[in-house]
Amino acid sequence: MSGQKDERVCCQTGAESSGTLVDPVRQEVLALAHTVVIKVGTQVVTDDSGRLCPERLAGLVEQIERLRAEGRRVALVSSGAIGAGVGRLGLPRRPESLRHLQAAASVGQTELMRCYAELFARHGTQVGQLLLTAADFDNRTRYLNVRNTLWTLFEWRCLPIVNENDTVSVAEIRFGDNDRLAAMVTNLLQAPLLILLSTVDGLLCSDAQTGQEHPLLTVERFDDSLLALAREQRTRLGSGGMKSKLQAARLVTRAGECALIANGCRPGILDEIRAGKPVGTLFLPQGGLLPARKRWLGLTARPRGSLRVDAGACAALSSQGKSLLPIGVIGVEGHFNKGDVVSVLDPEGHEFARGLVNYSAADVRRIMGLRSERVLDRLGPGAYEEVIHRDNLVLLDDAPASDAEGDEEKP
Repeated sequence: MSGQKDERVCCQTGAESSGTLVDPVRQEVLALAHTVVIKVGTQVVTDDSGRLCPERLAGLVEQIERLRAEGRRVALVSSGAIGAGVGRLGLPRRPESLRHLQAAASVGQTELMRCYAELFARHGTQVGQLLLTAADFDNRTRYLNVRNTLWTLFEWRCLPIVNENDTVSVAEIRFGDNDRLAAMVTNLLQAPLLILLSTVDGLLCSDAQTGQEHPLLTVERFDDSLLALAREQRTRLGSGGMKSKLQAARLVTRAGECALIANGCRPGILDEIRAGKPVGTLFLPQGGLLPARKRWLGLTARPRGSLRVDAGACAALSSQGKSLLPIGVIGVEGHFNKGDVVSVLDPEGHEFARGLVNYSAADVRRIMGLRSERVLDRLGPGAYEEVIHRDNLVLLDDAPASDAEGDEEKP
Protein backbone atom coordinates (compact mmCIF):
# COMPACT_ATOMS: atom_id res chain seq x y z
CA MET A 1 0.00 0.00 0.00
CA SER A 2 1.52 3.24 -1.07
CA GLY A 3 1.78 6.15 1.31
CA GLN A 4 2.15 4.07 4.47
CA LYS A 5 4.20 5.32 7.40
CA ASP A 6 5.86 3.54 10.28
CA GLU A 7 3.51 4.71 12.97
CA ARG A 8 -0.11 4.75 13.91
CA VAL A 9 -1.75 8.00 12.81
CA CYS A 10 -5.08 9.77 13.31
CA CYS A 11 -6.41 11.37 10.13
CA GLN A 12 -9.13 14.03 9.84
CA THR A 13 -11.76 13.75 12.56
CA GLY A 14 -15.03 15.40 13.56
CA ALA A 15 -16.28 18.03 11.16
CA GLU A 16 -13.37 17.50 8.79
CA SER A 17 -14.51 13.98 7.96
CA SER A 18 -18.15 14.91 7.39
CA GLY A 19 -17.65 16.96 4.25
CA THR A 20 -16.83 15.99 0.70
CA LEU A 21 -13.20 15.05 1.36
CA VAL A 22 -11.89 11.79 0.01
CA ASP A 23 -8.89 9.87 1.28
CA PRO A 24 -6.49 8.71 -1.48
CA VAL A 25 -5.41 5.73 0.63
CA ARG A 26 -9.01 4.61 0.96
CA GLN A 27 -9.57 5.14 -2.74
CA GLU A 28 -6.63 2.84 -3.39
CA VAL A 29 -7.96 0.26 -0.94
CA LEU A 30 -11.34 0.23 -2.70
CA ALA A 31 -9.75 0.11 -6.13
CA LEU A 32 -7.95 -3.11 -5.14
CA ALA A 33 -10.94 -4.65 -3.34
CA HIS A 34 -12.13 -7.15 -5.94
CA THR A 35 -13.80 -9.09 -3.10
CA VAL A 36 -15.41 -7.46 -0.05
CA VAL A 37 -16.75 -9.12 3.09
CA ILE A 38 -19.36 -7.04 4.93
CA LYS A 39 -20.41 -7.90 8.47
CA VAL A 40 -23.52 -6.33 9.96
CA GLY A 41 -24.22 -6.47 13.69
CA THR A 42 -27.49 -7.30 15.39
CA GLN A 43 -28.36 -3.71 16.26
CA VAL A 44 -27.71 -2.64 12.68
CA VAL A 45 -30.40 -4.97 11.33
CA THR A 46 -32.92 -4.69 14.19
CA ASP A 47 -34.83 -1.88 15.87
CA ASP A 48 -35.03 -1.12 19.59
CA SER A 49 -37.60 -3.87 20.11
CA GLY A 50 -35.35 -6.46 18.52
CA ARG A 51 -37.45 -6.89 15.41
CA LEU A 52 -35.82 -6.67 12.00
CA CYS A 53 -35.75 -3.15 10.57
CA PRO A 54 -36.79 -3.50 6.89
CA GLU A 55 -36.04 0.12 6.03
CA ARG A 56 -32.43 -0.07 7.23
CA LEU A 57 -31.95 -3.48 5.62
CA ALA A 58 -33.33 -2.15 2.33
CA GLY A 59 -30.81 0.71 2.39
CA LEU A 60 -27.92 -1.68 3.05
CA VAL A 61 -29.06 -4.01 0.27
CA GLU A 62 -29.22 -1.15 -2.24
CA GLN A 63 -25.69 -0.06 -1.32
CA ILE A 64 -24.38 -3.63 -1.56
CA GLU A 65 -25.89 -3.86 -5.02
CA ARG A 66 -24.01 -0.72 -6.05
CA LEU A 67 -20.77 -2.37 -4.89
CA ARG A 68 -21.60 -5.48 -6.90
CA ALA A 69 -22.51 -3.39 -9.95
CA GLU A 70 -18.85 -2.31 -10.06
CA GLY A 71 -17.84 -5.93 -10.59
CA ARG A 72 -16.93 -6.73 -6.98
CA ARG A 73 -17.73 -10.01 -5.27
CA VAL A 74 -19.51 -9.39 -1.97
CA ALA A 75 -20.10 -11.82 0.88
CA LEU A 76 -22.42 -10.73 3.70
CA VAL A 77 -21.90 -11.98 7.26
CA SER A 78 -25.08 -11.07 9.07
CA SER A 79 -25.88 -11.23 12.77
CA GLY A 80 -29.46 -10.84 13.86
CA ALA A 81 -30.95 -14.33 13.97
CA ILE A 82 -31.23 -14.44 17.75
CA GLY A 83 -32.29 -10.80 17.89
CA ALA A 84 -34.94 -11.37 15.23
CA GLY A 85 -36.16 -14.42 17.13
CA VAL A 86 -36.37 -12.42 20.35
CA GLY A 87 -38.48 -9.81 18.57
CA ARG A 88 -40.71 -12.25 16.73
CA LEU A 89 -41.37 -14.29 19.87
CA GLY A 90 -42.01 -11.15 21.93
CA LEU A 91 -39.40 -12.04 24.55
CA PRO A 92 -38.54 -9.23 27.01
CA ARG A 93 -34.77 -9.70 26.61
CA ARG A 94 -32.09 -11.81 24.96
CA PRO A 95 -32.12 -15.27 26.61
CA GLU A 96 -29.11 -16.46 28.60
CA SER A 97 -29.38 -20.25 28.54
CA LEU A 98 -28.00 -22.13 25.53
CA ARG A 99 -31.24 -23.94 24.71
CA HIS A 100 -33.24 -20.70 24.71
CA LEU A 101 -30.64 -18.92 22.56
CA GLN A 102 -30.67 -21.78 20.06
CA ALA A 103 -34.46 -21.84 19.93
CA ALA A 104 -34.60 -18.08 19.37
CA ALA A 105 -32.02 -18.44 16.59
CA SER A 106 -34.06 -21.16 14.87
CA VAL A 107 -37.07 -18.86 14.76
CA GLY A 108 -35.14 -15.73 13.83
CA GLN A 109 -32.92 -17.23 11.12
CA THR A 110 -35.86 -17.98 8.86
CA GLU A 111 -37.17 -14.43 9.28
CA LEU A 112 -33.70 -12.95 8.63
CA MET A 113 -33.18 -14.89 5.41
CA ARG A 114 -36.73 -14.27 4.18
CA CYS A 115 -36.17 -10.53 4.54
CA TYR A 116 -32.80 -10.62 2.76
CA ALA A 117 -34.11 -12.86 -0.02
CA GLU A 118 -37.04 -10.52 -0.72
CA LEU A 119 -34.91 -7.37 -0.67
CA PHE A 120 -32.18 -8.72 -2.95
CA ALA A 121 -34.77 -10.24 -5.30
CA ARG A 122 -35.94 -6.69 -6.08
CA HIS A 123 -32.52 -6.24 -7.72
CA GLY A 124 -32.58 -9.59 -9.48
CA THR A 125 -30.08 -11.13 -7.06
CA GLN A 126 -30.36 -14.62 -5.62
CA VAL A 127 -28.94 -15.26 -2.16
CA GLY A 128 -27.34 -18.38 -0.71
CA GLN A 129 -27.18 -19.22 2.99
CA LEU A 130 -24.20 -20.73 4.81
CA LEU A 131 -24.59 -21.59 8.50
CA LEU A 132 -21.19 -22.41 9.95
CA THR A 133 -19.48 -23.43 13.17
CA ALA A 134 -15.83 -23.07 14.12
CA ALA A 135 -15.42 -26.80 13.49
CA ASP A 136 -16.02 -26.12 9.78
CA PHE A 137 -12.84 -24.01 9.80
CA ASP A 138 -10.77 -26.40 11.94
CA ASN A 139 -11.19 -29.35 9.59
CA ARG A 140 -9.19 -28.83 6.41
CA THR A 141 -11.61 -30.68 4.12
CA ARG A 142 -14.68 -28.87 5.46
CA TYR A 143 -12.80 -25.56 5.24
CA LEU A 144 -12.07 -26.12 1.55
CA ASN A 145 -15.68 -27.17 0.95
CA VAL A 146 -16.88 -23.87 2.44
CA ARG A 147 -14.46 -21.98 0.23
CA ASN A 148 -15.56 -23.85 -2.90
CA THR A 149 -19.24 -23.22 -2.10
CA LEU A 150 -18.61 -19.49 -1.72
CA TRP A 151 -16.68 -19.28 -4.98
CA THR A 152 -19.39 -21.21 -6.82
CA LEU A 153 -22.03 -18.79 -5.54
CA PHE A 154 -19.87 -15.94 -6.85
CA GLU A 155 -19.64 -17.68 -10.24
CA TRP A 156 -23.45 -17.86 -10.33
CA ARG A 157 -23.71 -14.16 -9.41
CA CYS A 158 -25.41 -15.09 -6.14
CA LEU A 159 -24.77 -13.25 -2.90
CA PRO A 160 -23.59 -15.51 -0.03
CA ILE A 161 -25.08 -14.72 3.39
CA VAL A 162 -23.11 -16.28 6.23
CA ASN A 163 -24.05 -16.67 9.88
CA GLU A 164 -22.99 -18.83 12.77
CA ASN A 165 -25.09 -21.95 13.11
CA ASP A 166 -26.46 -20.87 16.49
CA THR A 167 -28.99 -23.68 16.63
CA VAL A 168 -26.26 -26.34 17.03
CA SER A 169 -23.25 -24.39 18.31
CA VAL A 170 -21.91 -25.16 21.76
CA ALA A 171 -18.90 -23.67 23.53
CA GLU A 172 -16.46 -26.05 21.87
CA ILE A 173 -17.43 -25.09 18.31
CA ARG A 174 -18.51 -21.44 18.66
CA PHE A 175 -16.76 -18.50 17.05
CA GLY A 176 -17.76 -16.34 20.02
CA ASP A 177 -19.17 -13.61 17.79
CA ASN A 178 -19.70 -12.88 14.11
CA ASP A 179 -16.78 -10.43 14.02
CA ARG A 180 -14.37 -13.35 14.21
CA LEU A 181 -16.44 -15.36 11.75
CA ALA A 182 -16.30 -12.46 9.30
CA ALA A 183 -12.52 -12.22 9.66
CA MET A 184 -12.15 -15.94 8.99
CA VAL A 185 -14.38 -15.71 5.91
CA THR A 186 -12.26 -12.76 4.72
CA ASN A 187 -9.06 -14.77 5.05
CA LEU A 188 -10.66 -17.84 3.47
CA LEU A 189 -11.67 -15.79 0.41
CA GLN A 190 -8.42 -13.78 0.39
CA ALA A 191 -10.67 -10.73 0.27
CA PRO A 192 -8.73 -7.44 0.29
CA LEU A 193 -11.30 -5.69 2.50
CA LEU A 194 -13.45 -6.54 5.51
CA ILE A 195 -16.08 -3.97 6.51
CA LEU A 196 -17.46 -4.33 10.05
CA LEU A 197 -20.71 -2.38 10.42
CA SER A 198 -21.75 -1.69 13.99
CA THR A 199 -23.51 1.13 15.87
CA VAL A 200 -20.32 3.11 16.53
CA ASP A 201 -18.41 5.46 14.23
CA GLY A 202 -15.15 3.54 14.62
CA LEU A 203 -12.43 3.15 17.21
CA LEU A 204 -12.64 6.26 19.37
CA CYS A 205 -9.65 8.25 20.63
CA SER A 206 -9.65 11.31 22.91
CA ASP A 207 -8.37 14.70 21.79
CA ALA A 208 -5.58 15.64 24.20
CA GLN A 209 -6.59 19.31 24.19
CA THR A 210 -10.39 19.20 24.24
CA GLY A 211 -11.00 15.78 25.76
CA GLN A 212 -13.58 15.08 23.06
CA GLU A 213 -13.67 11.67 21.42
CA HIS A 214 -13.33 11.23 17.68
CA PRO A 215 -12.88 8.15 15.51
CA LEU A 216 -9.29 7.13 14.88
CA LEU A 217 -9.56 7.13 11.11
CA THR A 218 -6.42 5.30 10.01
CA VAL A 219 -4.42 2.62 11.82
CA GLU A 220 -1.11 1.88 10.13
CA ARG A 221 0.53 -0.13 12.89
CA PHE A 222 -1.52 -2.52 15.00
CA ASP A 223 -0.16 -2.82 18.53
CA ASP A 224 -1.53 -3.70 21.96
CA SER A 225 -2.11 -0.03 22.82
CA LEU A 226 -5.11 -0.10 20.48
CA LEU A 227 -6.87 -2.57 22.75
CA ALA A 228 -6.76 0.02 25.52
CA LEU A 229 -8.99 2.23 23.37
CA ALA A 230 -11.65 -0.45 23.07
CA ARG A 231 -14.90 0.00 24.90
CA GLU A 232 -16.65 -3.24 25.81
CA GLN A 233 -20.19 -2.06 25.09
CA ARG A 234 -22.10 -5.28 24.64
CA THR A 235 -25.66 -4.43 23.72
CA ARG A 236 -28.94 -5.93 24.86
CA LEU A 237 -29.24 -8.03 21.72
CA GLY A 238 -25.68 -8.29 20.42
CA SER A 239 -22.77 -10.44 21.60
CA GLY A 240 -19.69 -8.53 20.51
CA GLY A 241 -17.97 -5.26 21.36
CA MET A 242 -15.12 -3.09 20.16
CA LYS A 243 -12.55 -5.54 21.49
CA SER A 244 -13.91 -8.33 19.29
CA LYS A 245 -13.85 -6.01 16.28
CA LEU A 246 -10.22 -5.11 16.94
CA GLN A 247 -9.35 -8.79 17.20
CA ALA A 248 -11.10 -9.41 13.88
CA ALA A 249 -9.25 -6.50 12.28
CA ARG A 250 -5.95 -7.84 13.60
CA LEU A 251 -6.66 -11.29 12.17
CA VAL A 252 -7.31 -9.81 8.73
CA THR A 253 -4.44 -7.30 8.66
CA ARG A 254 -1.95 -9.98 9.74
CA ALA A 255 -2.88 -11.82 6.55
CA GLY A 256 -2.06 -8.69 4.53
CA GLU A 257 -5.59 -7.38 3.96
CA CYS A 258 -7.51 -4.29 5.16
CA ALA A 259 -10.36 -3.92 7.65
CA LEU A 260 -12.71 -1.03 8.33
CA ILE A 261 -15.02 -0.43 11.31
CA ALA A 262 -17.92 1.94 10.61
CA ASN A 263 -21.43 2.87 11.75
CA GLY A 264 -23.96 0.75 9.89
CA CYS A 265 -26.84 2.87 11.20
CA ARG A 266 -25.48 5.90 9.31
CA PRO A 267 -27.49 6.39 6.10
CA GLY A 268 -25.41 5.78 2.98
CA ILE A 269 -22.40 4.46 4.92
CA LEU A 270 -21.39 1.91 2.27
CA ASP A 271 -21.70 4.53 -0.48
CA GLU A 272 -19.36 6.79 1.50
CA ILE A 273 -16.88 3.96 1.97
CA ARG A 274 -17.12 3.09 -1.72
CA ALA A 275 -16.35 6.73 -2.60
CA GLY A 276 -13.25 6.79 -0.39
CA LYS A 277 -14.74 9.16 2.20
CA PRO A 278 -12.85 9.23 5.55
CA VAL A 279 -15.54 7.50 7.62
CA GLY A 280 -14.98 4.88 10.28
CA THR A 281 -11.58 3.44 11.22
CA LEU A 282 -9.43 1.89 8.49
CA PHE A 283 -6.82 -0.73 9.46
CA LEU A 284 -4.02 -1.16 6.93
CA PRO A 285 -2.10 -4.42 6.27
CA GLN A 286 0.58 -5.42 8.75
CA GLY A 287 2.87 -7.00 6.16
CA GLY A 288 2.75 -8.84 2.85
CA LEU A 289 -0.01 -11.19 1.73
CA LEU A 290 -0.04 -14.48 3.59
CA PRO A 291 -0.54 -17.55 1.35
CA ALA A 292 -3.95 -19.19 1.41
CA ARG A 293 -2.88 -22.42 3.08
CA LYS A 294 -0.88 -20.58 5.71
CA ARG A 295 -3.88 -18.38 6.51
CA TRP A 296 -5.74 -21.52 7.49
CA LEU A 297 -2.81 -23.02 9.35
CA GLY A 298 -1.63 -19.92 11.21
CA LEU A 299 -4.74 -17.75 11.60
CA THR A 300 -7.83 -19.92 11.31
CA ALA A 301 -7.62 -23.51 12.58
CA ARG A 302 -7.65 -23.76 16.37
CA PRO A 303 -4.64 -25.57 17.89
CA ARG A 304 -5.40 -28.91 19.52
CA GLY A 305 -2.40 -28.75 21.82
CA SER A 306 1.04 -27.24 22.15
CA LEU A 307 4.72 -28.10 21.99
CA ARG A 308 7.26 -26.20 24.07
CA VAL A 309 10.72 -26.03 22.50
CA ASP A 310 14.15 -25.10 23.78
CA ALA A 311 16.05 -21.94 22.83
CA GLY A 312 18.02 -23.66 20.09
CA ALA A 313 14.93 -25.02 18.38
CA CYS A 314 13.21 -21.66 18.76
CA ALA A 315 16.06 -19.94 16.95
CA ALA A 316 16.23 -22.64 14.26
CA LEU A 317 12.51 -22.27 13.51
CA SER A 318 12.37 -18.48 13.77
CA SER A 319 15.47 -17.43 11.84
CA GLN A 320 16.96 -20.43 10.06
CA GLY A 321 13.96 -21.90 8.26
CA LYS A 322 14.39 -25.31 9.91
CA SER A 323 11.90 -28.05 10.75
CA LEU A 324 11.10 -28.97 14.34
CA LEU A 325 13.02 -32.07 15.38
CA PRO A 326 12.27 -34.23 18.44
CA ILE A 327 15.48 -33.17 20.17
CA GLY A 328 14.22 -29.59 20.44
CA VAL A 329 10.93 -30.45 22.17
CA ILE A 330 10.93 -29.98 25.95
CA GLY A 331 7.21 -30.14 26.72
CA VAL A 332 3.88 -31.39 25.38
CA GLU A 333 0.42 -30.13 26.37
CA GLY A 334 -2.99 -31.34 25.30
CA HIS A 335 -4.28 -34.38 23.46
CA PHE A 336 -3.81 -34.27 19.70
CA ASN A 337 -3.45 -36.71 16.84
CA LYS A 338 -1.18 -36.90 13.82
CA GLY A 339 -2.11 -34.15 11.36
CA ASP A 340 -3.65 -31.82 13.94
CA VAL A 341 -2.69 -28.16 14.25
CA VAL A 342 -0.60 -27.41 17.35
CA SER A 343 0.92 -24.28 18.85
CA VAL A 344 4.70 -24.01 19.17
CA LEU A 345 5.83 -22.23 22.33
CA ASP A 346 9.21 -20.76 23.20
CA PRO A 347 10.95 -21.71 26.49
CA GLU A 348 8.94 -19.01 28.32
CA GLY A 349 5.63 -20.36 27.02
CA HIS A 350 4.90 -17.68 24.39
CA GLU A 351 3.34 -18.92 21.15
CA PHE A 352 5.44 -17.99 18.13
CA ALA A 353 4.42 -20.57 15.51
CA ARG A 354 1.80 -23.13 14.54
CA GLY A 355 2.11 -26.28 12.51
CA LEU A 356 0.71 -29.64 11.45
CA VAL A 357 2.21 -32.27 13.73
CA ASN A 358 3.50 -35.60 12.40
CA TYR A 359 2.82 -37.45 15.64
CA SER A 360 0.16 -37.84 18.29
CA ALA A 361 0.73 -36.24 21.68
CA ALA A 362 1.51 -39.65 23.15
CA ASP A 363 4.18 -40.36 20.52
CA VAL A 364 5.76 -36.91 20.87
CA ARG A 365 6.12 -37.57 24.60
CA ARG A 366 7.92 -40.82 23.77
CA ILE A 367 10.47 -39.20 21.43
CA MET A 368 10.89 -35.66 22.82
CA GLY A 369 14.53 -34.83 23.47
CA LEU A 370 15.80 -37.66 21.27
CA ARG A 371 18.20 -37.32 18.38
CA SER A 372 16.70 -38.21 15.01
CA GLU A 373 18.59 -41.49 14.67
CA ARG A 374 17.04 -42.73 17.91
CA VAL A 375 13.47 -41.98 16.86
CA LEU A 376 13.41 -44.97 14.49
CA ASP A 377 14.59 -47.24 17.32
CA ARG A 378 11.86 -45.95 19.60
CA LEU A 379 8.91 -45.91 17.16
CA GLY A 380 9.95 -48.38 14.47
CA PRO A 381 9.68 -48.21 10.64
CA GLY A 382 7.68 -45.35 9.18
CA ALA A 383 8.76 -42.83 11.80
CA TYR A 384 9.22 -39.24 10.69
CA GLU A 385 12.46 -37.37 11.22
CA GLU A 386 10.55 -34.17 11.99
CA VAL A 387 7.86 -33.51 14.56
CA ILE A 388 6.71 -30.64 12.31
CA HIS A 389 8.11 -30.20 8.81
CA ARG A 390 9.01 -26.67 7.79
CA ASP A 391 6.50 -26.76 4.92
CA ASN A 392 3.75 -27.30 7.48
CA LEU A 393 4.91 -24.58 9.89
CA VAL A 394 3.83 -20.94 10.06
CA LEU A 395 5.59 -18.28 12.09
CA LEU A 396 2.91 -16.03 13.48
CA ASP A 397 4.65 -12.92 12.17
CA ASP A 398 5.52 -14.61 8.87
CA ALA A 399 3.95 -12.90 5.85
CA PRO A 400 5.38 -14.08 2.49
CA ALA A 401 4.86 -11.80 -0.46
CA SER A 402 3.08 -14.29 -2.70
CA ASP A 403 1.17 -17.55 -2.62
CA ALA A 404 3.13 -20.47 -3.97
CA GLU A 405 0.42 -22.98 -3.08
CA GLY A 406 -0.90 -24.59 -6.24
CA ASP A 407 -4.18 -25.91 -4.84
CA GLU A 408 -5.75 -22.64 -3.69
CA GLU A 409 -5.70 -20.14 -6.52
CA LYS A 410 -8.20 -17.32 -6.42
CA PRO A 411 -11.05 -17.58 -8.92
